[in-house]
Amino acid sequence: MSKRDKRGNPVSYGSQEAIDALDRACDLLHAYQADPLAAADKIIAEHPDFALAYAFRAGAIATATDKAFDSELFKSLDAAERLAPKANDRERQHIHAVRAWFDGDWERAIETWGRVSMEHPRDLLALQFAHLGDFYLGYSHMLRDRVARVMPRWDNQIPGFGFVKGMYAFGLEEAGDYRQAEEQGREAVALNPQDGWAVHAVTHVMEMQGRSEEGAKYLSSSASAWAPNSMFAFHLWWHQALFLLEANDVAGAFRLFDEDISAGGFGQALELLDGSALLWRLSLLGHDVGDRWKGLAERWESRCEDGFYAFNDVNAMMSFVGSGNSRAQTQQLDTLKRAAAGTGTNAMMSREIGVPACEGLVAFGRGDYAQAIASLMPLRAKANRFGGSHAQRDVFSWTLTEAAIRLGNRTLAEALVAERLALKPESPINRAWKMRAGQLQSLPAGYRPLQDDAY
Repeated sequence: MSKRDKRGNPVSYGSQEAIDALDRACDLLHAYQADPLAAADKIIAEHPDFALAYAFRAGAIATATDKAFDSELFKSLDAAERLAPKANDRERQHIHAVRAWFDGDWERAIETWGRVSMEHPRDLLALQFAHLGDFYLGYSHMLRDRVARVMPRWDNQIPGFGFVKGMYAFGLEEAGDYRQAEEQGREAVALNPQDGWAVHAVTHVMEMQGRSEEGAKYLSSSASAWAPNSMFAFHLWWHQALFLLEANDVAGAFRLFDEDISAGGFGQALELLDGSALLWRLSLLGHDVGDRWKGLAERWESRCEDGFYAFNDVNAMMSFVGSGNSRAQTQQLDTLKRAAAGTGTNAMMSREIGVPACEGLVAFGRGDYAQAIASLMPLRAKANRFGGSHAQRDVFSWTLTEAAIRLGNRTLAEALVAERLALKPESPINRAWKMRAGQLQSLPAGYRPLQDDAY
């Protein structure tokens, strides 16, 4: 007889004790609290024929977007597929979604999880995996709309409603509805102060609106709730570092890198991303990052051949350029070009964004700012195609603005600074760029540093 989880979803497995334990493991993942995989391992050890537990474990590993974990992912996926004949349709769709992800068709995986969440609107796990997939593919409006589809079927009486509101808040923020995003996010945090994703949504609103002082205070004052045992704290500390940079607290940003962002030892790609993104911004602003690049680049090098996710590769390239590792730069570009010639979701990402972005970063590193601009400028309108958030992809604007100033192209520099000031008129960083751009001499009429650049 089919049993149900605590949100009423049908589960084919016969042990309610195992189902309840999986609910608790799912709640850890929903809150990004440690350690859902350890919880899943315990369930599987006691219930080795529980298909959904394997599917949960495989999905959690898959959405970490790190090829280093592929062997563990396949182990769980293989076990889930062997048990699939005994599973119900909802559970089999979870398994099919992970298989599509593992095979490189992330779009099909996301749509499969999305279909499960429509057919079972209270399947919070399917919704979260689809939501993360939308993030990794840069589907800003789907981050909002996929959650909106199920919202009418949730209320405060259903366990986990806060998690749904937190996801909805992030989707609203990425779609540009900052007022409603902050409202939903704060409501989600009030329901569960440990919900790192909801805190993240409110933080993003403040980042996009240039409320850096308020954002820094918000993260500091709420950290006692979300930081302990968090698997997501490193990313929220990254946001805190961005807020401190805006306040010219460079020492504070470095402290966060050394003590918090790197606290996990950069053992996974998601941590490495934030490390690279922070050091690149600090370097662009002219700050000496010491030997931090070297350690970060060494951790990225083990992933140089992966060709797994172009967003990872671009952030890896920042570390190789920052550390002056020309061999790794060449290796990373070769990997991206091989990925671009292949099939699947990452092939598109590598072709359209990854290769030209990395070529632009390499050019910037060797001081060829004209070529950096030529490579990076066409990407800004379509950079969402390789995933991440608006705040993360803003690194392209940072790099282009600095390249234009260093090149001495006042026309382009002032145009790029004007874009930034229109969104964040009080930003000290943007104001400093405006001052530097205004000190440049005007270039001769019709001057173009490279004939085929795109601006």
